[in-house]
Amino acid sequence: MNKKRCGWCEGNALYEKYHDEEWGKPVHDDTILFEFLLLETFQAGLSWITILRKRENFRNAFDDFDYKKIAKYEQDKIDELLQDAGIIRNKLKVHAAVSNAQAFIKVQDEFGSFSKYFWNFTDGKPIDNKFETLKHVPATTPLSDSISKDMKKRGFKFVGSTVIYAHMQATGMVNDHVLDCWTRS
Repeated sequence: MNKKRCGWCEGNALYEKYHDEEWGKPVHDDTILFEFLLLETFQAGLSWITILRKRENFRNAFDDFDYKKIAKYEQDKIDELLQDAGIIRNKLKVHAAVSNAQAFIKVQDEFGSFSKYFWNFTDGKPIDNKFETLKHVPATTPLSDSISKDMKKRGFKFVGSTVIYAHMQATGMVNDHVLDCWTRS
């Protein structure tokens, strides 16, 4: 018997695995939150499947998403990344990965962890949306607008409201699995 899933992932094994095992599950680990933030910023303007297909290349290129190492990248490492055909070679996004790692560490210093900062926007609890179909799922919300604005003030780049809402979905801050998706049962 086939599982009923959210329609955006159906028909692609990689998408389905990501949907079933990761998407919408609450994440409080700073390293994983940074991984998704880095991947979401590179996804801006592209499809998520493009990023998923390159995820392991990103993991290798960006030192297993070690934000402490990434924050210290110098020009030679940036130049190396810009030559790496396994990732998205966008100069602004590569530079943003470095500055975002630096901003991420500053947030950790201020709040004790990025997770505390991020989840504070929902008082530490996921928002359980109960959308019947994908057409009801928004691309942004007033909350993603607010988080985006705050992150930009803190020096983050490529964190518009759409990117932040996708990050909220990926890391389980919001549960946007449609009502008939098997993951809700």
